[in-house]
Amino acid sequence: MIDYEKELNREQYSVIMEEGGPLLVLAGAGSGKTRTLTYRVARLLESGVKQENILLATFTNKAAHSMLHRVENLINSDTRNIMGGTFHHVAYLILKSYSYIIGYKRNFSIADSEDARQLIAACMGELKIDPKLSKFPKSNIISEIISLTVNTQSTLDSILESRYPFFLHLTNEINRIACLYEQKKKELAVMDFDDLLSNCRTLLKESPDVLKSLSGRFEHILVDEYQDTNIIQADIVDLLASTHRNLMVVGDDSQSIYSFRGANFNNIINFPNRYPDCKIFKLETNYRSTPEILHLANLSINNNEKQFPKELKAVRKNGMRPVMVSAHNVLKQADFVAQRVTELIRSGVPPKEIAVLYRAHYHSMEMQMELVRRDIPFDIRSGIRFFEQAHIKDVTSYMRVLVNPRDELAWRRLLIMYPKVGKATFNKIWQYLKKEENPLKAVLKDEFIKAMSKAVKPGLEECRKTIMMLLEIPESGRIPEKVIDVLLNRGGYRVYLQDNYSDASSREEDLIQLGNFSAQFLQMEDFLNELALLTNMAKEENIGEEDEDRVALSTIHQAKGLEWSYVFLIWCADGMIPLQRALKEQDGEEEERRLFYVAVTRAKDQLYLCYPALDYTRSSGILNLAPSRFIREIAPLSEYDDDRPFEQWIIYDE
Repeated sequence: MIDYEKELNREQYSVIMEEGGPLLVLAGAGSGKTRTLTYRVARLLESGVKQENILLATFTNKAAHSMLHRVENLINSDTRNIMGGTFHHVAYLILKSYSYIIGYKRNFSIADSEDARQLIAACMGELKIDPKLSKFPKSNIISEIISLTVNTQSTLDSILESRYPFFLHLTNEINRIACLYEQKKKELAVMDFDDLLSNCRTLLKESPDVLKSLSGRFEHILVDEYQDTNIIQADIVDLLASTHRNLMVVGDDSQSIYSFRGANFNNIINFPNRYPDCKIFKLETNYRSTPEILHLANLSINNNEKQFPKELKAVRKNGMRPVMVSAHNVLKQADFVAQRVTELIRSGVPPKEIAVLYRAHYHSMEMQMELVRRDIPFDIRSGIRFFEQAHIKDVTSYMRVLVNPRDELAWRRLLIMYPKVGKATFNKIWQYLKKEENPLKAVLKDEFIKAMSKAVKPGLEECRKTIMMLLEIPESGRIPEKVIDVLLNRGGYRVYLQDNYSDASSREEDLIQLGNFSAQFLQMEDFLNELALLTNMAKEENIGEEDEDRVALSTIHQAKGLEWSYVFLIWCADGMIPLQRALKEQDGEEEERRLFYVAVTRAKDQLYLCYPALDYTRSSGILNLAPSRFIREIAPLSEYDDDRPFEQWIIYDE
């Protein structure tokens, strides 16, 4: 028998020993959530509950396997009969037995995201919609739109209005595609990932016998990361728990940060309304961070109105107060972080214990360049390296042909963006252009268009118009920022982003910031060469590199659930944290504050909050930046006493 009282703290022990009923466990950052869930499952098994009567729903199969493996070690027995895994996995297991009831064959197939995209593309073809000719969103964007309507239980109109306003005029066409897509899936006996959830809920709602059987079987249901569930997932859990009502949901309302994926904050905040007899437990003992870091986190999150009040308490002894760093500009901010990282590594701190966090991927641009220059190994957790992203390379390909008209690789990337230009067609085009003394001037001649096939002419005409716009810019003013502005506003690249990427607005923001960043270079050629050198240096750094001991660069979203000894949160300026466009969303400021809370609670030993005091854009000139409102609201700038939650401000301008 496990000595639970010895193994767990008082808060965790109270949860583990509760007999049953609806339980809401509010697990603060670093409070031992996984340990609590693991010991709860072990306790149920030791008290006589059969494995097949337990359901454990998580957000990754890895999390479920890890928890069940820990349970096996605790009870010295296997857990193969516990139904554990992601919501999609659980839904699949249920549908595998009962799908015939809702009109599917038992041996239905599951379509992954690429399968779904291809099927939607086939539907578009059947409906005679050619995205290349009609400026219609690509199949992957249509897939994203359909998925959001399902996961948020919203109408197509509302999703388009809130997320894709530039496609509102296509509502009828997109609706026709969605309807045909549903029909095709039924005909092919296929379900996509969203169908697994929605069809599982439909089955439970429309088949009382199935619901009675399953809700009677699962005597105890445990849900991890409940704050990240969407409406359908919450409904499935409620239905499965309807007989025994032994439902334990574990999560942290203060870390609900995924509304953009369809997560519904109301699931956790309104749980006591759905279950008025629920018992609420709070895990507030934090094993990760110093008291000083937790003090700042508590002060910040207390400013949210919609929350379950709680206060993280540290087990660890006192440490260093978080440090506020006001750098002269963004380059000085990167310089400060890189210098401090260098000092930490020289003092013996492993690079993997250091992280640089930011709200948006483009915030890491200068940081990446500075770390590469100083030969500090780093790992990008927020996607691929900034300058290697598709939209960055697309735009710089135009700059490259302006600087070097014989750059075949740049021409290849540039031309393939246009309708009907594939690899084979490009090869034919290049065979023509490479014979010309100046391919850039040759493209503008009528002879060029006449030499091409009829199918490709509209796309090439479009390309020529864009190049002519760029060449109209006086050579002395042909700077990256101006090129980007022309491409976005007159050259059609904004529409290209909207047609091809679900995150078009953030990619556009990347490009605008790239233009601002380029201001430090006098010549476009210098700018392009610097990017090329940095990209090559980064690739050389990775060759044969198996050591994972690297500094982490990550968005706050990607950092959730992780921890480091030293954390640098950069761009802590208003408009960046919180992000300006996020404030336009309903309850946007509160979710942004939760993001700030998630960021600061990743730090174990030291936390640095950094922001540039000045920013510069060619269009607006020098801008004064204010520190984030999340900092100002917990410590007004006039206060410099011992109660201040961070060290006195460092002004960095070396």
